[in-house]
Amino acid sequence: MAETQSLIGRTLGHYRIVEKIGAGGMGEVFRAHDEELDRDVALKFLPAGALIDETARKRFRKEALTLAKLNHPNVATIHEFVTQDGISFLVMEYVAGNPLSRELTREAMPEKQVLALASQIAQALQEAHERGVIHRDLKPGNIVITPKGLAKILDFGLAEHLRPVSEKTTIDSLNEARVVAGTLPYMAPEQLLGEATDARTDIYGFGALLYEMATGQRPFRDEVSARLTDAILHQMPAAPRSLSERVSPELERIILKCLEKDPENRYQSAKELDVDLRRMQMGSSASAVRAEAPPRAGGRRRVAALVAVAIAVAVAIGAGVNYWRGAHPGGSGAPQIQSLAVLPLENLSGDPEQEYFAEGMTEELITQLAQISALRVISRTSVMPYLGTRKPLAEIASELRVDAVVEGSVMRSGNRVRITAKLIQASTDKNLWAKGYDRDLNDVLSLQSEVARDIAQEVRVRLTPQEQRRLEGAPQINPQAHDAYLKGRYHWDKETEDDFVEAKKYFEQAIALDANYAAAYSGLADYYWATDVVAPRVAMPKAREYAQKALALDDSISAAHTALAAVKFYADWDWPGAEQEFKRAVELNPSDAEAHRLYSAFLSAMGRADDALVEIRAAQDLDPVSIFSGSSAGWTYYFARQYDQAIEQCQRTVELESNNVGAHACLGYAALAKGKFDEAVEECKKAAELSHHDPVRVAGLARAYALAGKIAEARQLLENLQGESRRHFVPPTSLAAVYAALGEKNAAIAMLEKAYEQRDSYITWLKVDDAFDSLRSEPRFQALLRRIGLPP
Repeated sequence: MAETQSLIGRTLGHYRIVEKIGAGGMGEVFRAHDEELDRDVALKFLPAGALIDETARKRFRKEALTLAKLNHPNVATIHEFVTQDGISFLVMEYVAGNPLSRELTREAMPEKQVLALASQIAQALQEAHERGVIHRDLKPGNIVITPKGLAKILDFGLAEHLRPVSEKTTIDSLNEARVVAGTLPYMAPEQLLGEATDARTDIYGFGALLYEMATGQRPFRDEVSARLTDAILHQMPAAPRSLSERVSPELERIILKCLEKDPENRYQSAKELDVDLRRMQMGSSASAVRAEAPPRAGGRRRVAALVAVAIAVAVAIGAGVNYWRGAHPGGSGAPQIQSLAVLPLENLSGDPEQEYFAEGMTEELITQLAQISALRVISRTSVMPYLGTRKPLAEIASELRVDAVVEGSVMRSGNRVRITAKLIQASTDKNLWAKGYDRDLNDVLSLQSEVARDIAQEVRVRLTPQEQRRLEGAPQINPQAHDAYLKGRYHWDKETEDDFVEAKKYFEQAIALDANYAAAYSGLADYYWATDVVAPRVAMPKAREYAQKALALDDSISAAHTALAAVKFYADWDWPGAEQEFKRAVELNPSDAEAHRLYSAFLSAMGRADDALVEIRAAQDLDPVSIFSGSSAGWTYYFARQYDQAIEQCQRTVELESNNVGAHACLGYAALAKGKFDEAVEECKKAAELSHHDPVRVAGLARAYALAGKIAEARQLLENLQGESRRHFVPPTSLAAVYAALGEKNAAIAMLEKAYEQRDSYITWLKVDDAFDSLRSEPRFQALLRRIGLPP
């Protein structure tokens, strides 16, 4: 590689190198300016010999493309891999801030700060692991803390592919000491032994990182590599609380679980780890109690035991289905159960590629049970964080506020599917009922209906005649179409724009396989009404078409009624029709948190604040640990002009998920309404940065600048947005709000007219959005409200 000093000032491709900003075993890093896109980037120049030959270079390029698909606020994005003039380098997001290694001192960080950063890192690991990317070199030097307190992980997946500058370990270079791939003080035992690594390897590195943040010291501090290696392989670290009294018992438990020698004894996923971190942030008293004694065996081991019993009974009676009752034979004496949660079904196939199937079957079982009006059934969003957790079931039930828990497993083999399910009473942790079901895949819907019907019978809830018919009338389906549909829902539930596009492809594939598959049409309706990629004038008619097609095939699909209600609300401005569809959706599925949430948004826009608050509280009750429900509640209070309550709701949300875009935006808008302009600007900046400069959030920042008297900054952002609107759709309503804040009423109303012409969905908030209060006395504004059908 060329001498590094000679690179400064040089232009490679369209990258002008400005300064050197770092160096390490994985190469040297420079800040550069991308002359084509007018932005700063980081260029990582690979060490000489890191890529031995062209085959290694091609393999690395392919891996870099995979890494570039990682899109998460806490991961530094890789843009491309370039070879120019014989020099190979990665083009990465430039992250301003300090590496965590510089932030760490010999004193422990405050626990609140540790938890906030740890949760961000865990969420980034979860996203990467779900995409098959393992870091393998998690350490303080690979994490940058931005001035806003955002953690950014660098060098994802590179340790496996790059040969470091030096593989020698010395006392002086311990920070960069490496064996195989990784940095010695943070390496898991399996890495040191050269064994296979997986997501749990990152969990160990995370534990070492967490230990250092909480105590100010590494778990093992020997500076001689041989002794350090032996300690990692054979010794237990000192208990964190023995080094710092500020470490809580629960945090110590989490750290030591991450640092288990055997991967099987660690957290099995970053998702499971993040659930415990977020519980700590909530200050759950149950967590403190649990820390004093080890949890009882649960989760996988419970399911494994159930499956063993099921197989034994099936063999004994020679039947395809096993059935047993616990403390209440024949159902006599069964306790009254009015609420329950279906925990994620365990994937017993042993194939991680089948996770989508297990998650899809869980979601469909939840939907079946949620249609029973006498039961309160917790939403999928709140139960999925418990995937893989070994928490006691009684504790889970307490956190979700339910009377009972359903847990079980699913296994697909060839054209057969087997589900086992078990009902556990929360207050006593007693097994009330268990059963196994074995069917052909084309009968999977009737299988799910039978499970729901049996559970309803066991908990003694009364089914209405309509509910009874729905649970008995499940049709056969095309297994391939159903499989494609489940893959679509799996991607849809990840809630990123890339995954939405993937979901759309699978829904279309399901329809190609079965033109009468109503649920797949409902999925496409969801995509088109929710997408920001396609302009509303194009997207909303498609959403309407697919929702109507779904309902023509099956009028009982609650989600299709919700999608049609959304179209009538956001696009047609058919207020009575929208409310009718929302009510029908809730009638069909009383426990559908999303239907309640969207109905709340509709009622907010209509100015019916009290009714809106009733619906959002119902959504929160059904989705108690959902971050999204919390931020939505904040917006409901905001549009009700109850700004203090909006701030309270969104602050709680940010405490649980510090990078929640909607919550930061709501905090910014509420601060504007209260005249706290500096706070408003800071929150709106965070929302814009976390959303990767989504135009709606940038417009919110421009409005905040304008009201704070920073007119030049507001106009610059407005000019940028206008330029962007010439390339793709930017909601005119958002631009109108900026003009209104600048006092340019004519321009604001002209932009609202454009919003009307383009059927901009954001215009539905015109009646209640305080951004337009300065226009309300204008005759043209009042006329526009009448045309939309909203009373002034």
